[in-house]
Amino acid sequence: MPAQLSPYRVLVAPGLDNSGPDHWQSRWQRLYPAFQRIEQRDWSHPDLPAWSGRVDAARQVERKPTLIVAHSFGCLASVRSVAQDPEHVAGLLLVAPADPDKFGVADLLPHGELPCPSIVIASSNDPWMPLERARAWAGRWGATFVEVGELGHINAESGLGDWLFGQQQLQSLAERAHNALSAY
Repeated sequence: MPAQLSPYRVLVAPGLDNSGPDHWQSRWQRLYPAFQRIEQRDWSHPDLPAWSGRVDAARQVERKPTLIVAHSFGCLASVRSVAQDPEHVAGLLLVAPADPDKFGVADLLPHGELPCPSIVIASSNDPWMPLERARAWAGRWGATFVEVGELGHINAESGLGDWLFGQQQLQSLAERAHNALSAY
């Protein structure tokens, strides 16, 4: 595990249908076996309160400062969980968040700044969230916004392999989290 990540527990929050073996989240878990996946009871039916509850439960297992690496609907579940209770969460890496309006859950999400450093990474041709909507949500949440060009939904079909750029963003988030914690 990169040195910047060693002080943190890293939770992986996949989106709909979980992340298959070629998805960058699954590849990262093979590269870094200490990363822990948040499991949903039903990967095919996005239920924000239920999914957010599973994020809550996973966070409670260990009290170590935590970074959450989320994708798609997993972003929405993670944001809701952390907004309701930020304890022990040091940062959020939100990759290709799903459009809350497509799922009718915008009212269940925070519309203000998140309580920890966060990065939203979005693609200019994501079928699940138009770029300008991703930018708007990042702004509401006080997140750093990173546009990565035409990578679709930033998933296995995007052909990213181990997605080194994403790993660099996670390391950057860890550094920001460390600086935020050191300020207290």
